[in-house]
Amino acid sequence: MITLYSFGPFFGLPDASPFVLKAMTLLEIAGLRYVEDHSGYMRAPKGKLPYIDDEGAIIADSTFIRFHIERKYSFDFDEGLSSEQRSTGWAVEKMLEDHYYWALAHMRWIDDANFARSAALFFATVPAPFRPLVRSLVRRKIGASMKAHGMGRHSADEIAELARRDMDALATLLGDKRFLFGDKPSGADATAFAFVAESLSPDLDSPLRAAALANANLVAYRDRMLSAYFPKFLA
Repeated sequence: MITLYSFGPFFGLPDASPFVLKAMTLLEIAGLRYVEDHSGYMRAPKGKLPYIDDEGAIIADSTFIRFHIERKYSFDFDEGLSSEQRSTGWAVEKMLEDHYYWALAHMRWIDDANFARSAALFFATVPAPFRPLVRSLVRRKIGASMKAHGMGRHSADEIAELARRDMDALATLLGDKRFLFGDKPSGADATAFAFVAESLSPDLDSPLRAAALANANLVAYRDRMLSAYFPKFLA
């Protein structure tokens, strides 16, 4: 049995992290049974979630979890796709994970109003006397990471514009198809779904949510994936 180390349900979704939600979706698409453990963050090999324990094999990072599933279980998430489609899928994943993610992080962690209604709730289990300090330290660390990446050097309006272009590009690629490349979800769909779902959370009142809502096909896509793999979270 695979153990997936995750944060747990949040924002009306199976997990608060798009990367954990991606890993969960990959496991669901592959039809693999797993259990969740919400106590593994402090033991995370790379200092972040998700990671899995598959019969003693510890695999960290959602992309390497995908590679592990493909190798160990001989499951091809992109079965039937052309080389061009596989390459496009990889490019879409990197756009979302290495670019759009930082806009999402800004809206959750740096924007004061959104932080108060969403990310601040992560610290509910921290003893009250230490909570303000821990929240401040985490926000400062995320802000520093954003500046190192480059996204954090832009204004809020500039970040929102970049994020909107990412969402519009994804919506254009999806078009009127059920999934990114047709009637069957691929590996890239696990990533795309995770980021669209996190962006559409009503707990995040921001231009990112507005950008996703402006594309009706992305909303329908989110609902389609929830219905297929996480039906209890479908409103």
